[in-house]
Amino acid sequence: MKHFFSEFLIGLKSYWKALTFIRENRLYWYYIIPALLMLIIYFIGNRIMHMEIAANFSNMNGIVWYFIYVGINISISLLLMKFTKYLVVILLSPLFSHLSQRCENILTGNQYPVNLKQIYADVKRGVRLAMRNMLYEYFYFFIILIIAYFIWDEPTKSPLFYLTFLIGFYYYGFSFIDYDNERRKLNEVQSIQFVRSHRGLAMGIGMIYSLLILVPVDLEVLFSVDKLSNFKLYTILEFVGHLLLWVSASIAPILAIVSSSIAMEEIRGEVDEVAQA
Repeated sequence: MKHFFSEFLIGLKSYWKALTFIRENRLYWYYIIPALLMLIIYFIGNRIMHMEIAANFSNMNGIVWYFIYVGINISISLLLMKFTKYLVVILLSPLFSHLSQRCENILTGNQYPVNLKQIYADVKRGVRLAMRNMLYEYFYFFIILIIAYFIWDEPTKSPLFYLTFLIGFYYYGFSFIDYDNERRKLNEVQSIQFVRSHRGLAMGIGMIYSLLILVPVDLEVLFSVDKLSNFKLYTILEFVGHLLLWVSASIAPILAIVSSSIAMEEIRGEVDEVAQA
């Protein structure tokens, strides 16, 4: 337990170090890509949530197609809004692979030649593990929700439901840590075993990332600039609030991958031991 909390603190502290690291090494431009991606994800999610379809219940074909539409609508909305964190990890895998290598180069001087085949392999592995983690989290989420449903009247407000957040912290952190594990030649099984033995580190990294990207941005508020002309305090505060949410969500993935690289450097000896085993 002491080992868990010590590594959990390493994960938390690495975010503060990452802010300084990014500033000192002028890595600001990496924030731009996630910022644009966040806007696209939230825009698509909002549009899907507000889409309407004219249902034709006069025949069985119309009824079937309506329910298919509803099922697809719910699934995509869940993916875009609930699992945005994983969607970001998957879509930004090429950027994370590159940035993780650059961080190690700055921290240690280790250089990795540009190899498109290796980059493709890194991205493929990152996407595969992110999908694995998302499915595992969804499985545990579903099981906990069912159990809570039979015990509490409002399952999402039950104490048991908060376990889903802790599980999410672990799997988010895992997704970022694996970029370092892959570079140190740990295969996927070894990486899974390594992260399991360093749950505290994974949860520390995953927790801050999850909190920064926790609340979705309301694009209608963010882009309704004409409302600001009224100079109403509430309107201005609402705009500023959602602007800050967008900024925090935009910097979250970059901070997470840099923090992971810094934290992994602190326990590098343990990773190398696993790789050599």
